[in-house]
Amino acid sequence: MTETNAAPLSGRKQQAARNDTVILDAAREVFLADPKAPIAAVAERAGVGISALYRRYTGKEELLRRLCHDGLLLFTAQAEAALTEPDPWRGLTGFLREIVDADVHSLTVHLAGTFTPTPEMGATARRSGELVARLVQRTHDNGSLRPDAVLGDITLLLESCAAVRVPDPVRTRELRARHLALLLDGLAADPVRAALPGPAPAAPELNWRWRTP
Repeated sequence: MTETNAAPLSGRKQQAARNDTVILDAAREVFLADPKAPIAAVAERAGVGISALYRRYTGKEELLRRLCHDGLLLFTAQAEAALTEPDPWRGLTGFLREIVDADVHSLTVHLAGTFTPTPEMGATARRSGELVARLVQRTHDNGSLRPDAVLGDITLLLESCAAVRVPDPVRTRELRARHLALLLDGLAADPVRAALPGPAPAAPELNWRWRTP
């Protein structure tokens, strides 16, 4: 006899799960735009009452910790998957493309130092660092990574890609993919230079930051 599937969530629990997703998506948008924004701005962006938000998170710091820990967990899962790739260079570069596309490091760049991490977050961060160190070591061992590249270079590469941002999210992803391709050529011991992805950046889209409201 086969086991029956778990009972579906009740209507109230389904709504709570949807609200949590909406709140987290709104928090990411709000705090990436302004790390000093009040938690009320998150409730407004999410379209929920402030009481509904406080039922899930005791305050802004807990919400920031949840956002960043979720990012760390995604980073760790992608690194674990990359280590299963038999080709070390493909494993490392595929991992970097996934992380840049998921925009994990925007949270690091914008929110570092704005809250106190938990011991659990520290453990996850150490685990992720160990995994990426293994990815780097594998590429050193097979000679596909330039010999003077170190783990810290990978961190700065990801933060550099996260800093690329224009108002259009789709164009932001294209420009980040192009920037990453350039950086990967610099990491390769013997680069094979394929055509860069996406249209080249144009001056008007890079100058948008200087426009006055």
